[in-house]
Amino acid sequence: MSRRREPIPFASIVEADRFRSNVAPPPRGRASAGQMAGRVLLGLTVVAGLVGSVLIGLPALSSHQPASHVHQSEAQTGAGQGR
Repeated sequence: MSRRREPIPFASIVEADRFRSNVAPPPRGRASAGQMAGRVLLGLTVVAGLVGSVLIGLPALSSHQPASHVHQSEAQTGAGQGR
């Protein structure tokens, strides 16, 4: 009694796992001086932006508020008592 084999969907993917190529990809070319300079400048720009945003945001993050900037309303200061 022989068994009928059903076709396997995506059989090429199953076979691709077993396939090994003996052809190596070409080596990557070295970056030119302009490309390297561009990458360095881009990195410095990103780092400077992050540092700047932290420095600008530090006053808003601080919880210490000096007592000399406490605002009082006119009713508390007695400004209307001179009549």
